[in-house]
Amino acid sequence: MTVTYRQYRQPGVVLTDRRFQVPLDHGDPAGERIELFARECVAASRQDARLPWLVYLQGGPGFGAHRFAGAQAWLGRALRDYRVLLLDQRGTGASAPANRQTLPLRGGPREQADYLRHFRADAIVRDCEAIRREVTGGAPWTVLGQSFGGFCAVHYLSAAPEGLDAALITGGLPTLDGHADDVYRAAYPRMERKSLAHYARYPGDVERARRIAEYAAEHEPVLNGGYRLTAEAFQSLGILLGTGDGSHRLHYLLEDAFVRTSAGPALSDAFQEQVQALLSYAAHPLYAVLHEACYAQGGRPTAWSAERVRAEFPRFDAAKSLAGGEPVLFTGEAVQRWMFDCDPALRPLRETAELLAARTDWAPLYDAERLAANEVPAAAAVYHDDLYVDTADSLRTARAIRGLRTWVTDEYEHDGLRVSGPRVLDRLLGLVRGEI
Repeated sequence: MTVTYRQYRQPGVVLTDRRFQVPLDHGDPAGERIELFARECVAASRQDARLPWLVYLQGGPGFGAHRFAGAQAWLGRALRDYRVLLLDQRGTGASAPANRQTLPLRGGPREQADYLRHFRADAIVRDCEAIRREVTGGAPWTVLGQSFGGFCAVHYLSAAPEGLDAALITGGLPTLDGHADDVYRAAYPRMERKSLAHYARYPGDVERARRIAEYAAEHEPVLNGGYRLTAEAFQSLGILLGTGDGSHRLHYLLEDAFVRTSAGPALSDAFQEQVQALLSYAAHPLYAVLHEACYAQGGRPTAWSAERVRAEFPRFDAAKSLAGGEPVLFTGEAVQRWMFDCDPALRPLRETAELLAARTDWAPLYDAERLAANEVPAAAAVYHDDLYVDTADSLRTARAIRGLRTWVTDEYEHDGLRVSGPRVLDRLLGLVRGEI
């Protein structure tokens, strides 16, 4: 059942909020149901036109669809051709949100883990298929997947290509058969390269970062919002280095970290406030809880892959770097067990995350044979040195999907759709339509 309510307007756009009831477990359609939220967007000048549909799948996992104000960014370009559905994927935004406040309603950690096993790309795609029939009357639609949304789009091509008119992917071509260990063995060298590139741009940040890491290692300060800042937590600010302006943002953050107080140098309130906002998972806890599960298949547990693989790269050991006078390397896009101790939003979910990390019964996510026979027009933007998604893996996957066309670019980092959405979307549409 679909409940449509409160149609309203923003500049140039007519919006309709929709809610859908779907099975929690699509393998048990008569069982428990959850509610999904999506926002329909159409250009005000074309409100009554018969338009094809485009469904947008946000990156993450754990993030709801972007809340636009009017026809901003890539949405404005999409509205020239489509009626757009901004879907909050299950567990995010207003779609059965899953977090430390709501998950105890399911029971203890075991019940929570059993519930969350239904929140991966396979379930998200089946959600899309369930609501597509109601939204389009059965007609196929175009999917636009950013980052993890691209992982979902590739699963869509594997599992339900009949539902797609086209697939557009930005920074989100996943490894088809690699384990999470393989993902992180490729990731840490990228993190090192990004860290050293940052220090080459801002040489003074080498000493600034060492000073902050030393302070965090000695004091483990509790930030104003309750986050415990260890040296490893400080290193994870490297997640900024995967965005176009991230190196500059990191520099400005580091340069004003300390203030003089009556008790000596201390981390400033301004620094603490910014770091808390950057490191806390309060707004998107599923990013931490399900991050490695995005890669889980083949009967192997993820078993805190990023943390285990990190031990193979000793240059990321902050204590050794400080003792040896070496630069402190930053990390990013790597969820580790200690985060569930440092972050008050994750602490109640620690045991749930442990159970998910130990699971071995994850279903396969991709069908190589079906992808090799793909007939859906598809195009992907692959960012040349993407911190978050390995470029080599992306290109291998692109070659494995029949007919998929790639745009490989070093003009943007992983956030290309955010910073230059109209151009990125225009390029992908040109590729799938054979105009380029």
